[in-house]
Amino acid sequence: MQKENKRLNGVGPLEYVRGFTDFLECKIDLSKRPLIPRPETEFWVEKAIKDILTYSSLIGCCCWQKKHQIKILDMFSGSGCIGIAVLKNIKNSRVDFSDSDKNCLEQIKINLKINRIKSGRYRIIKSDILKVINPSSPQFLRAKYDFVFANPPYIALKNKNKVQKSVLKYEPRKALFGGNDGLFYIKKFLKQAKNYLNSGGIIFMEFSPEQKKEIQKLILKYKYKNYKFYKDQYKKWRWVWISKE
Repeated sequence: MQKENKRLNGVGPLEYVRGFTDFLECKIDLSKRPLIPRPETEFWVEKAIKDILTYSSLIGCCCWQKKHQIKILDMFSGSGCIGIAVLKNIKNSRVDFSDSDKNCLEQIKINLKINRIKSGRYRIIKSDILKVINPSSPQFLRAKYDFVFANPPYIALKNKNKVQKSVLKYEPRKALFGGNDGLFYIKKFLKQAKNYLNSGGIIFMEFSPEQKKEIQKLILKYKYKNYKFYKDQYKKWRWVWISKE
């Protein structure tokens, strides 16, 4: 009750006051004030992880070696909640975390430590979408992934008045807004992303419900072969599965 009162008195969202949140049984520290992970994101990431586990077990029987390491990119990582949930739930996975914000990169390091992820299973890379800034490893420029998770900033600036005041006041705006139509980062990401996919690779991407038709046009424009849209737990279009083959 005391923490809730602090939020009402202007200290900030309960998750920031408490200092952490839970995400698929992972403890996600928020001390650097990244975007607070949303229930909608947790919902679709859990579905995607189950899909990966099913997919890898099926193809493991015929064409993947038993010790194959599943290579995953967590793009627009923020707190690192998505990639950390992947690492905790998919034993033979390796994740590259990518974000442009130095506070988020520090936050990811903290959360990896809290969740006891071994250092050999991940890399943290500062990048502007898929363009690496001062790469710690040149190999990233040539890296290809089996799966790419993306939760880009996608709120349209024209819809700013619809965003909760507490969100605007306390959460990082550059993690929220994606240009006037909300598609600025999504366009750049989809244009490049298929070049970073292995054969059979898949993209999982979150978006705002009203963007579904425009995202479908972008998927076709950039010549992805297969895709499927899904709804979140609130019955709103929220994420898309995309393959280049």
